[in-house]
Amino acid sequence: MAAGAQQRAVEVRESVELTEKEEKIFGRLLDAVRHFSLGTQVRVAGGWVRDKLLGKDSTDIDIALDNMTGQNFCERVNEYSEFLGEEQKGIGVIQCNPDQSKHLETATMLIDDIWIDFVNLRSEKYAENSRIPTVEIGTAKEDAFRRDLTINSLFYNINTKSVEDLTERGLEDLKKGLIATPLPAKSTFLDDPLRVLRAIRFAARFSFTLTEDLKEAASDENVKSELGSKISRERIGHEVDLMMSDKHPVDAMCYIRDLGLFYVVFAFPEKLDPPVLDKHDWLCVSHIEAAWNLAHSIGNSVFSGGSDPKSQDDQKRLSLYSALFIPVRNMVYMDKKSKKVPVVNYIIRDSLKLKASDADTIVNIHVASEKFAELVLLESNENLETVKEKLDDEYLEIPTDSVKRVLAGLILREIKGFWRVALFILALINPEVGNASGSLSKQSELNQRKEKYLSVERSITDLDLDGVWNLKPLLDGKAIMGVLEVKSGGPLIGKWQQRLVKWQLAHPKGTMEECKEWMKQSQQQSKRQKVECST
Repeated sequence: MAAGAQQRAVEVRESVELTEKEEKIFGRLLDAVRHFSLGTQVRVAGGWVRDKLLGKDSTDIDIALDNMTGQNFCERVNEYSEFLGEEQKGIGVIQCNPDQSKHLETATMLIDDIWIDFVNLRSEKYAENSRIPTVEIGTAKEDAFRRDLTINSLFYNINTKSVEDLTERGLEDLKKGLIATPLPAKSTFLDDPLRVLRAIRFAARFSFTLTEDLKEAASDENVKSELGSKISRERIGHEVDLMMSDKHPVDAMCYIRDLGLFYVVFAFPEKLDPPVLDKHDWLCVSHIEAAWNLAHSIGNSVFSGGSDPKSQDDQKRLSLYSALFIPVRNMVYMDKKSKKVPVVNYIIRDSLKLKASDADTIVNIHVASEKFAELVLLESNENLETVKEKLDDEYLEIPTDSVKRVLAGLILREIKGFWRVALFILALINPEVGNASGSLSKQSELNQRKEKYLSVERSITDLDLDGVWNLKPLLDGKAIMGVLEVKSGGPLIGKWQQRLVKWQLAHPKGTMEECKEWMKQSQQQSKRQKVECST
């Protein structure tokens, strides 16, 4: 899909149009230069220039200086503010950190409520077998050519109020929608292999096209080897997470697959059960593609479990990871303690170094989606007695017309606000993407999955179960002990607490007194049955 994307014409502005706030900030910087006769050429570098030319707002302002360090310049800006009788701002200094691509000290300062980075122009030279360059103060042209992509190599010169395209390719590639490197792609990627993933991320974000020489370099075995061995898993995970949170995550995953990078990026553990197959990259990407199409067909209600836009975005991100790894959801490996662990857990925690809570949530979504399968069968009253037998015990018999509510409630109490995401994943699991009936067109298959999702979602909302994980027990452990007339807790109380939740789900309008009465009667009945059995 993505690797065959067509080049397109992009609307690019002829000049940068500054906002009132940007005019004010840049004016202050130039006033400081003039006041102290610094002779400094002050340039905005990289992404801000690209975005402004594309007509997009940006607050990611990085200032490049030609004759002094960022910290020295910030100190002069502060001195000028003091001269005007204004309060001085704090200056933050980010030290060199090659592992995080910080090869030169950066100063940061809050100006008019926007954090701005300041750094001097630089040139970089990479020694063989090292990803960490020798960094020296450089010219604007040297700085432009050492950048990852031509569209990120543009400067906006604040002094002259003009765009500078010192590679003589940045503007042209931006207009053509091309992702290319200022220097030869292979050497650029061998210098810093993470640039491969950055190229993919920007290609997906803007729906731009990777140039043929860039694709060839990204697919090179040496580049892939260097990406897997020289770049920390944290940095790889950060790039992937940015892709998954961006506008076109499916395009990014398609590029990763088509360029042969899937198993480098999503490294699998050894000793898998069952073993990983060569086609798992295609299977995984086909599932995230199907998920993307289904989510757009259903609408944002899938992610409505989040309490605010940020948490909804997080649900969307985690649902895409869950979809991507559907084909390997049942795959496990043996950890150092000889314990079976889901492979998905390894990929999220070890390959991508994302949060442990992300890994747990994704695994839980997979588990809950399988449980939802039983609920789908109950929609047509299939399997009703089997499920009822699982829910019943000697003290509690679920009314037949409440089985669906109890089962759904228990599932939702486990997965909580992610229940729609788990249901969404089930719609992709059954039937498996690529394994649906051959007579079904892609649109018919999409409609079938959508109807399955909406049917169960309606059923759950009709049963008034959305938010059931906030249901408080009518009786706490101490009250249960009182009803049972026991003096100590332990496993017995835990089992009764589980029964109590089922009883409340089956009797949503039940009162505390009714609950106590049920407990007493069920306990007496159980005792009578045991006496009858013994005689």
